[in-house]
Amino acid sequence: MKSRWTSAILWLLALSLPLIGCKAGERLQIQEKIPAPLSSEQEQTQGPKPVVLILIDSLMDKPLQEAIRQGRAPALAFLREKGHYFPHVVSSFPTMSVTIDSTLLTGTYADQHHVPGLSWYNEQEKRMVYYGYGPKEAMKIDQPQVLLDAIWQLNQSQLNPQTNTIHDVLADQGKDSASINAIVWRGKTEHALKIPHLIEIAAQLPEELNVTGPKLLSYAAFAQLDPNQKRHTRIWRKYGMNDEFSAQETAFLIAHDRLPPLTITYLPENDMEVHRKGPLTLEGIENADKALQTVLDAFGSWDKAVEEVRWIVMGDSAQSAVQDDRQAATIDLRSLLASYRISSISRPPQATDQIVIAANERMAYVYALDPQLSLSAVAAQLQREPRMDVIARKEGQSIVVTAGGSSKQMTYKPGGPVKDEYGQTWTISGDTSVLDMTVSKKRLTYGKYPDALARLHGAMNSHPGRYVIATVQPGYELITESSPTHIGGAAHGSLHAADSLVPLLVTGTDSRPKSLRIVDLKEWLLRLVNETD
Repeated sequence: MKSRWTSAILWLLALSLPLIGCKAGERLQIQEKIPAPLSSEQEQTQGPKPVVLILIDSLMDKPLQEAIRQGRAPALAFLREKGHYFPHVVSSFPTMSVTIDSTLLTGTYADQHHVPGLSWYNEQEKRMVYYGYGPKEAMKIDQPQVLLDAIWQLNQSQLNPQTNTIHDVLADQGKDSASINAIVWRGKTEHALKIPHLIEIAAQLPEELNVTGPKLLSYAAFAQLDPNQKRHTRIWRKYGMNDEFSAQETAFLIAHDRLPPLTITYLPENDMEVHRKGPLTLEGIENADKALQTVLDAFGSWDKAVEEVRWIVMGDSAQSAVQDDRQAATIDLRSLLASYRISSISRPPQATDQIVIAANERMAYVYALDPQLSLSAVAAQLQREPRMDVIARKEGQSIVVTAGGSSKQMTYKPGGPVKDEYGQTWTISGDTSVLDMTVSKKRLTYGKYPDALARLHGAMNSHPGRYVIATVQPGYELITESSPTHIGGAAHGSLHAADSLVPLLVTGTDSRPKSLRIVDLKEWLLRLVNETD
């Protein structure tokens, strides 16, 4: 049993991250030298302009437009004026940052990159995997394991080693890349992360963790490029998981003429503002814009910034408002599944347990541990709740989709005569209205669940096990034992457009991805990195 001292240390670490849950309280050194500045001869012969991608967590079109209208986002307004703006890009599913970032880096959905969500059940290891947790969960789960999953296993083993990231591909092409405060960053350059002594003792981790990442890896207090970042990595600044840290690290590369062909910079703090205050809040966007101003200022002038670099600014997922009445807003999956023996998060599953629940805000995986337990029976239990939205399960190679408070059902699988707007083909039977789709002359059009078939198929085949996927309608949030909630604020996770559509702002190129989906951005970014004007 952990001592109170150890638990207190790990809880302080948990407070430092908005997503992952644990961040070291002392600075970790990254043992990789920054490439030297280009010589004048190299500058004359260098190829395409660098690409800088700024990922603003939970950035959405409507509040972004309003922030610009009110003059509270001058940097974003400047880049939009100088480039192209696409208000609705389709995210991944579940709409949780760790899964979305894996899709961005690999150009695949979860069936190929194998990162199912913020929490999921690892059948091989017989345990829950958490990349983050709430205050009540922290008292019950193995916090050192969360730390290890977040800073090592996510990138080194749980992200499918057989699926190349954009950093992997660029390394194979002989090109450098940078990742600044991103959650997913696996690449081919070896780095040694040194665990501070206090954390080493509390979390029972080795002194050093060997990882592979891009040539330039910056990860809050864990790894810094700028040696003068100490003031941005204090405990009250979430140990560096903040917008200022990300901006300063990016500006450092610019000021020293060390931008690689691709830099991915993550600004995390808007997500927290939206969770607390709702989807229309502007404070997080205003703060992210100030960070972006720091980056643009590093060029000496903003005009020079857009002359020398290709800029991409985007969100990862949207968030939908959660009602301010706790009883009305939350749907407790333990109550809906009370007839089954549900595993507790405070211990490994027992032989008599029938169900494990992994809640991801407005989405959940419900695992059937008992081989005799029918997934259709579990889905039928969930259907009784009218606030439930999409409910899906596998039958052989097909996916059966139903909905809460409804008897509608459809079945589909990849390949077949029906083609959707992204060129993907499907075999579909049953009532397509369950996913708000229309099929006419073998052409499929999506409604309020964008790219629903591919995204749901990705999650449904993301990891081994027998499970049902459940989502809730906008306004509601799923909970289980000790789940964090966002009452009166906002949440994400679901397949619905309210959680799934994000803006994309592009400056410095007329090129665009083959479709407005995050899954198609990797191929486009690689093309941009290799394109000359």
